[in-house]
Amino acid sequence: MSDNILKRIFQPSGRGKLWWIFVFIIILAIAGFFVDFGSQYNKAVDKYNLKLPHAKEINFRLGLDLQGGSQLIYEADVSAIPAEDRAISVEGARDVIEKRVNFFGVSEPIVQVNHTSDGDYRILVELAGIKDIDEAIKKIGETPLLEFKEQNSEIKQMTDEQRKEMTAYNDKALGLANQALAKVKANQDFNSLIKEYQGKDLGWVDKQSNPNVVSAVKDWKAGQVSSSLSNFGDGHSLYKLNNVREKTVDGQPAKEVKASHLLICFEGTTGCESGLSKSEAKDKITKLKQEATPENFAELVKVNSTEPGAKDKYGDLGWFVKGMMVEPFENVVFAQQKGSISDVVETDFGFHIIYKQDEQVIKEYQVGELFFDTKNETDILGPQSEWKNTQLSGKNLKRAVVQFNPNDNSPEIGLEFDEEGSKFFEEVTDRNVGKPVAIFLDGYPISVPNVNEKITGGKAVISGKFTLVEAKTLVKELNSGALPVPIKLISQQTIGASLGQQSVADSMQAGLFGLLLVALFMIIYYRLPGLLAVISLIIYGLIILAVFKLWPITMTLAGAAGFVLSVGIAVDANVLIFERLKEELRSGKTLSKAIDEGFTRAWTSIRDGNFTTIIVCLVLMYFSTSMIKGFAITLFLGVLVSMFTAIIITRNFLKILDERWLEKHKWLLGVYEKKAKQASDHQSEQGENNNL
Repeated sequence: MSDNILKRIFQPSGRGKLWWIFVFIIILAIAGFFVDFGSQYNKAVDKYNLKLPHAKEINFRLGLDLQGGSQLIYEADVSAIPAEDRAISVEGARDVIEKRVNFFGVSEPIVQVNHTSDGDYRILVELAGIKDIDEAIKKIGETPLLEFKEQNSEIKQMTDEQRKEMTAYNDKALGLANQALAKVKANQDFNSLIKEYQGKDLGWVDKQSNPNVVSAVKDWKAGQVSSSLSNFGDGHSLYKLNNVREKTVDGQPAKEVKASHLLICFEGTTGCESGLSKSEAKDKITKLKQEATPENFAELVKVNSTEPGAKDKYGDLGWFVKGMMVEPFENVVFAQQKGSISDVVETDFGFHIIYKQDEQVIKEYQVGELFFDTKNETDILGPQSEWKNTQLSGKNLKRAVVQFNPNDNSPEIGLEFDEEGSKFFEEVTDRNVGKPVAIFLDGYPISVPNVNEKITGGKAVISGKFTLVEAKTLVKELNSGALPVPIKLISQQTIGASLGQQSVADSMQAGLFGLLLVALFMIIYYRLPGLLAVISLIIYGLIILAVFKLWPITMTLAGAAGFVLSVGIAVDANVLIFERLKEELRSGKTLSKAIDEGFTRAWTSIRDGNFTTIIVCLVLMYFSTSMIKGFAITLFLGVLVSMFTAIIITRNFLKILDERWLEKHKWLLGVYEKKAKQASDHQSEQGENNNL
């Protein structure tokens, strides 16, 4: 018995194969549904508390015209470059800019070179969905500064004469400060002392604008003056607090909040290494929210938060004002009650729950100051550094890679230099054996390794306390390289997402209306095959949209047009097949034979028509610009999937139907017995005449 079952499974009959194909098609359609509508499915599961697993949510990648974003135009300065090398240099700049904008996670950034009729070279940059355009502009135009420095053996030392001069100056400043303090204690008018000692009225200050002054006067009453000198490293100060008030912004009290938070990040969020999907992260933080109380919040953060340093800081954010946090977070924390724990909040960093510990109105202080400046060694000798530059710099970097320390598996950054850089590196390490060599990035030391021996081969390692995300980010910045030509931003245009949303809504409405009309036509004119074609068309839509998400394809309005056109091509293939099918049935052939003959004879027309479309798409994809390329890509994929649905899916649906029942109801196929008999008799007469 079991052998027969296994034989039927692994060696199916002709009809059994049809059922296997049918099952495969249904599985494919279900998979496509969950890819296309995963977020809607998850919402339904949550809304009705269904005991079903969540689907992984995959969003469409939208282009600039649908998602909104920014368009930047740069002008390249090629005046110092020979005419024959200008085009290559600008293309090099284009490649560097493309590398840099890719670091923002921008959806299919478009970077193109335009050579104007005036001989100018311009670079067009389109960034869809960019959140911080100012940061993008900064990163596009800058070069990360990588420097290799050795210890400075020429640090100046103060002479005895300079030290005496500095001491005398500082003693005089202290003497004047004490003299002023004595007058203050003698109740001499502070405003007259400001004139006498060239002090100044600081106006209204708060702890954001002038923290040192506020720390000195925050507990005073209006009219109070200093009873001792305040020293903040650069001199001696005396203050008078003239007045105190609550700060307002747009007529409303300006508040500051003290809070802590618990963060659960997920794949795709900024700096996340948790490995959780969005739905998994949402489930986890929702459960934590149910457990959280003010008493156990710090412990929950320590055990669960994915924020770097959360185990030590317990998610404490300290005091902050509006503008210091991202908007979704800020909107919630400033609205919630003191002592409460918020609902789940989503930001670019993941999901948060926020414990609002305290809140207060920001105070402003009107202060007058007497200041007596002092001098230090830097003022006398000028700025000095224990490090000095070597000839080796980031311009000699060939490439950077993330690697791992074989001893503790910590992330490191491997550097490989060009020929000139290899020579410089060998010289630097040769003269610093037994000494440290510091590696600086943008003015900050990121690693200070000790040189044990001269290093040849042009390779180095930056080791430090890097996280994997930090190491990857640094490698990306280093590999972005220097711009081969200077560029200047000459135009910046922001495109609102509202335009894209309206375009999407209009396109969806037009597409659905068109599909409804096509479906009605197919069902009315072709009846049962038309109904099967509509079902096939729905499966086609599920598959192709899933392909667009998984590829992923950047959807633009032009790309949407390509998709709609491919739907028309899919319908056209079914029309050819059904007309052939009706001809074969009218000639008196059996349903099974008519289906085979109909599909076989229609295939040549479908193949030739679709292949010519595919050739045109390939040409457009290779030679055209971004918008046309998007149209070509969606049309190309749509044509390929449409051939699969027409030849495989529709055919399978027709052949799996009960042939004997359909033979009795041929009108469902658009063929009537009388017409079929006349066609058959006519064919017989033709055959007899041919024999004669």
